[in-house]
Amino acid sequence: MQFSTSSGNPAKTRTQCVLVGIYENNKLSDTAKLFDKASKGYLKKVIGRGDISGKAGQTLMLHDVPGINAPRVMLVGCGDINGATGARYLQMLKAAVATLKKSSAISALCCLTETGAGKNDLAWKTRRLAEAFTSGNYSLTRLKGKPPASDNALQSVDVYVADKKSNAAAKAALADGSAIGMGISFAKDLGNLPGNICTPTYLADESKKLAKAYKSLTCKVLDEKEMQKLGMGSLLSVGHGSAEPSKLIVIQHKGGKAKAKPHVLVGKGITFDTGGISLKSAGTMYDMIYDMCGAASVMGAMKTVAEQNLPINIIAVIAAAENMPSDRATRPGDIVTSMSGQTIEVLNTDAEGRLVLCDALTYVDKFDPETVIDVATLTGACVVALGSHASALYANDDKLAQDITEAGEDSLDRVWRMPLWDEYQPQINSAFADMANIGGPQAGSITAACFLSRFTKKYRWAHLDIAGSAFKGGTTTKGSTGRPVGLLVQYLMDRVAESK
Repeated sequence: MQFSTSSGNPAKTRTQCVLVGIYENNKLSDTAKLFDKASKGYLKKVIGRGDISGKAGQTLMLHDVPGINAPRVMLVGCGDINGATGARYLQMLKAAVATLKKSSAISALCCLTETGAGKNDLAWKTRRLAEAFTSGNYSLTRLKGKPPASDNALQSVDVYVADKKSNAAAKAALADGSAIGMGISFAKDLGNLPGNICTPTYLADESKKLAKAYKSLTCKVLDEKEMQKLGMGSLLSVGHGSAEPSKLIVIQHKGGKAKAKPHVLVGKGITFDTGGISLKSAGTMYDMIYDMCGAASVMGAMKTVAEQNLPINIIAVIAAAENMPSDRATRPGDIVTSMSGQTIEVLNTDAEGRLVLCDALTYVDKFDPETVIDVATLTGACVVALGSHASALYANDDKLAQDITEAGEDSLDRVWRMPLWDEYQPQINSAFADMANIGGPQAGSITAACFLSRFTKKYRWAHLDIAGSAFKGGTTTKGSTGRPVGLLVQYLMDRVAESK
């Protein structure tokens, strides 16, 4: 999708659709007032009929408005004029994109950045607009026997900027927003692919393609023999029951100084999770294609930072495996040795994410990282605790936790910090090994984080449990959300700004 800015008279534009905002109580935005005057009161007449009240998220498509060159004018509800927030701004953008997607318009002029978004400025609003339009127009249709025609798909969006002095800032924000939207869409694509296509080898191949597409990226893939030499018995134990070989994928973005410490992202890449011998119930097992959304989000973030060419060193490590039951599969009660040398009693083979992550987290110590953030659809307990609105955040460093929280607020991809107290650690003690891979029915998300913390004592580390936020389950309404690509990129952009 192409983005640009426009400072001309929006009533004279030849675009196929103009998006203008209206508030509750029949109050018009500046552009809506201009359109109402040009149409000799037509907009107020339509609003007076009650088909749209101006509540946030409402939309109404008008055709052939008198005095307006564009064949379509979309009225977008902006809510109470005095109660603007960033979250509400994003809500109305999503509603506008969804309505526009149903039309045959291939170009649009968006005048919604003139509406309020709390304390957020024009650059913030413009960037979120580009993100919303890019990711909102996402769809995965190539797996259908006869993919729908896309001749009428939206191709270009102009953003109305009344003040020409703000044009440069708006264009820069569009570039950032478009790059983030691309990363989100890439993560969605990977997340939505079924397990018979998206295997550990597929993730490795896509990572190699990503590295070939951008000069700042390099990719290295470790196979099972190489991981065996490194002592990654925990990671390898997860894939024992599968015919698909496990992979450890390393993507590097070299944008900073050669000796500058990298920020490391680690993604859980369980491309399908049956639970192994501790077999899951059949009812919604099909949703386990999304158990690699941590890996997908990390890869999406790398695509974005390469697109932006951020002047910072970043490394992504993806622990990819398929968890299947077979005569070779790891059994409940087996004891495995991790790369760190610590032994793990596998009490439940369905708690496999932490088993692949712990070896990846040990491996990244070789990079002498500035910070490490792992991302994983790790526990159902997290969904119980936080639902789908926030991802759970755990950290062994308060400054890192605060930086991630602030990035979440800015990107509206929010997190909530959870306790990582020593009092929880005894729950994962084992009679025969250094630790067990589960801690009982209580505080499941916390004890999973406690497990990972035993492998991250040498650096500043944070863990994001995205089990509730990474995807929407179901049959016809399911899909990857692409989260937390926006959060991760915002965090990295903040580190660039912090270093200046």
